[in-house]
Amino acid sequence: GADKGPDAIIGCFQQLEVYERFTGTRPAKERAVSTVILGDIGEASPEQMVAAVSEKVGGYLKKKKFVLVLGGEHSIGAGIFGAWAKERDPKEITIVQIDAHMDLRDDDSDYNENPSRYAHSCVMRRAVEKGFPLVQVGIRAYADFELEAAKRHKVAAFEWPREENQKLIDEILASVRTKDIYISIDADGLDPAHMPATGTPVQGGLSWKFSFDLIRALFDKKSVVGADMVEVAPRPHDTLTEFGAAQLCYYLIALKFRGRE
Repeated sequence: GADKGPDAIIGCFQQLEVYERFTGTRPAKERAVSTVILGDIGEASPEQMVAAVSEKVGGYLKKKKFVLVLGGEHSIGAGIFGAWAKERDPKEITIVQIDAHMDLRDDDSDYNENPSRYAHSCVMRRAVEKGFPLVQVGIRAYADFELEAAKRHKVAAFEWPREENQKLIDEILASVRTKDIYISIDADGLDPAHMPATGTPVQGGLSWKFSFDLIRALFDKKSVVGADMVEVAPRPHDTLTEFGAAQLCYYLIALKFRGRE
């Protein structure tokens, strides 16, 4: 399951080339990149998980660190955004979410006998309620009431599949009204051909090239203050997804620190 995702991604880092060819940098050698393990908090409730993530992330935000969080379920985002809301005015940071799903449910009672408001399908609902502007890219599965929530909270949602080109990147950038952004990448945002090992894959997602082009444009035009990579669910004898996630994360780090001493 997705709980094995972070360890799998970290394991793949060991086999990536240190030289990141798209930026021409060697971030693993040129920058101090640290891995911090939150740890196993046992049979915690969703509320306890959110509090633990928020405390850990908040500690590093206070130290002015660039925090890239590996999931795990997308539900960790509630803790991440809670930490950011304590440090900054949420209205100043747009969340750019690459995802097949809107994740705008108020709770998961329509499919879970023990509903929670901190399920992975609710994470962006909690974010917009805090005041974060939200731009969604890759959307292709949602409930009708999520669409209503998106309209109510003025969410900019780009549905897929669609023609991927520079004009589309420009449209996405134009929908981001703040200088600072946070990038949240769900593995199922990309097409399953590139990231098959995820809990709820949906055909017709972002291509690998467009994902890289969009991420680079976001770094070129905006200030990226943090990011996460979630919903990687490793499966036996197939490491394509976790290697892809590791490549994306390394690219994020390379873009963040390119040109710095």
